[in-house]
Amino acid sequence: MNFIRFSDLCASGQVAGQRVFIRADLNVPQDASGAITEDTRIRASVPCLQMALDAGAAVMVTSHLGRPVEGEFKPADSLAPVAKRLGELMQRDIPVVADWVDGVEVQPGQLVMLENCRLNQGEKKNNEALARKMAALCDIFVHDAFGTAHRAEASTYGIAQYAPIACAGPLLAAEMDAITAAFAHPKRPLVAIVAGSKVSTKLTILKALAENVDQLIVGGGIANTFMLAAGLNIGKSLAEPDLLAEATAVMAAMKARGAEVPIPTDVVTAKTFAADAPATVKLAAEVEDDDLILDIGPETTARLAAQLKSAGTIVWNGPVGVFEFEAFSKGTEGIARAIADSSAFSIAGGGDTLAAIAKYGIEKQVGYISTGGGAFLEVLEGKTLPAFEILQKRAAG
Repeated sequence: MNFIRFSDLCASGQVAGQRVFIRADLNVPQDASGAITEDTRIRASVPCLQMALDAGAAVMVTSHLGRPVEGEFKPADSLAPVAKRLGELMQRDIPVVADWVDGVEVQPGQLVMLENCRLNQGEKKNNEALARKMAALCDIFVHDAFGTAHRAEASTYGIAQYAPIACAGPLLAAEMDAITAAFAHPKRPLVAIVAGSKVSTKLTILKALAENVDQLIVGGGIANTFMLAAGLNIGKSLAEPDLLAEATAVMAAMKARGAEVPIPTDVVTAKTFAADAPATVKLAAEVEDDDLILDIGPETTARLAAQLKSAGTIVWNGPVGVFEFEAFSKGTEGIARAIADSSAFSIAGGGDTLAAIAKYGIEKQVGYISTGGGAFLEVLEGKTLPAFEILQKRAAG
């Protein structure tokens, strides 16, 4: 992907004295009192902001927070707690500016927080007049919020259309580079792991990947539906019998290209869905009518691990079993360890996937961990994200 990098503009001295508008993703969880309960996104935004300040820019940053009603400010929607936490991390006072669309006073070396951008009427529908007003506030627009890259809104897309310069901040640039490595120019074999409770929620992803990957590993409830399509008994396991035709079509599409969807040969079952339910390893062909399949078995785990270790590129979205229950976590752990041990470039995304990566402590062994849930899923579906499209268009002049 060809796009302008904010880091290159800073290195070349083009940022000094310029008004820089940064769209960050500071949408952090808060408790009932408004206190921030997890600040990863705030921490992740610091490098871009510091880069701009170090380059001598007058810096404005904004983000959405929660789901406010446009034009109706409530104290709970304010970015003030975010500005306070960011100020602590950056050891500086960060004032919050309300009603900023018609003008902002900010000097080189200063950093101000522009109040919740989703309070602006026309934000979500990418109103042109609003986007043009935002663009007029700056000399350089920096998109650094991958979590919003799949949305064409005024503060993510419209402003990029009309700002004098539109570029990608370090967080977004890293996502764009990782996605290019995994999908545009992957080192083969390309192996994708797609797991979750339902085929229906990942069907478009499965169909898109079936046209491109060399191996498509399915897990969780999705694997149960594929096992059913392959003629296996899955007992009372979670599955979607009405989607057997779609599962069969995905397997056929893969087979036609000489690729495959590996079907589990052994599984871990229980009679009830509980953390303390006795776990039984059995052949996939021997599942009983009252069994629940809650994980892949050791034989299947070893076979998939061997495939992952010889992969060129790995895309991972979803644990392959109920890894929150220790007795049914071995499959996901085996997959995680194999990815960690593989020399392949790996990209992982999705909330449960990130939880598994953290649980097994393999953060440093995964090539790239994507933090944008919906945006990552849309990439897997083969869609071009609006943020990527407009930044490439602006780079091309």
